[in-house]
Amino acid sequence: MLYGKAIQQDSQNPKLFTNRAMTRLRLQSWEPCIDDCLRSIELDKSTNMKGYYYLAQAQLALHHPNEAFHSAMTAYHECLKTNSSSTGNVSQLVLQAKKERWEAKERERIRRRSALLQELEEELQRKQRLELRRVGIMCEGREETSDALEEREEVESAWRRKIEELRSVFAIADEGLKEREVPDYLIDNISFSIMHDPVITKNGRSYERSTILEHLRRSPTDPLTRDPLTIADLRPNLALKEACAEFLDRNGWAVDY
Repeated sequence: MLYGKAIQQDSQNPKLFTNRAMTRLRLQSWEPCIDDCLRSIELDKSTNMKGYYYLAQAQLALHHPNEAFHSAMTAYHECLKTNSSSTGNVSQLVLQAKKERWEAKERERIRRRSALLQELEEELQRKQRLELRRVGIMCEGREETSDALEEREEVESAWRRKIEELRSVFAIADEGLKEREVPDYLIDNISFSIMHDPVITKNGRSYERSTILEHLRRSPTDPLTRDPLTIADLRPNLALKEACAEFLDRNGWAVDY
């Protein structure tokens, strides 16, 4: 109510909408929160880190991971511009959105896989019925001999093996998609989590940007070597960033590694 009255008096103040969005976020009023965030961003697009940060959280709660990822990334870039102390929290939100994007793609992959497997199995069963019918026609007009029974059993056994092999191929493919180890070079040496925005120091060591920035606020040294280090010494590690993004696209579970 208080924010509503304040907004009526000053409807062009983006901070009022951002503050109400935070309250609605805590109350789990996701859609009203999104409305407030969008209005706040409309009024102040340039420096509205909190607007994008709250927006991403509400979008995740409504299971819109793609939109949440873009909102979280915008908030993250705003944090970097201002060297905000919230960079770490926003960085975690980016990773959470990446994870949920992967989970959505994984659910769709499993759905399609199941449909494809069912379709292929049904086609094999159809061919099996045709061959059994052919065997039955060949045996018409004569008694069911042991040779005829053996031929029918061989046909049934052969098609069972084909269906089992098909299921095995799908199972092997599934296992191949499930790497459960994160390569050491993708792991941040401060937080021990997978990186998504790595930077490299003048000594060639790579860290997650948000964690090294947090460390440098406390101590202007390399956390491993203790050599002097400043923010100006950091450079984006673009090759490693691409490797991290590719790994996370295939292994969203790694966010919780």
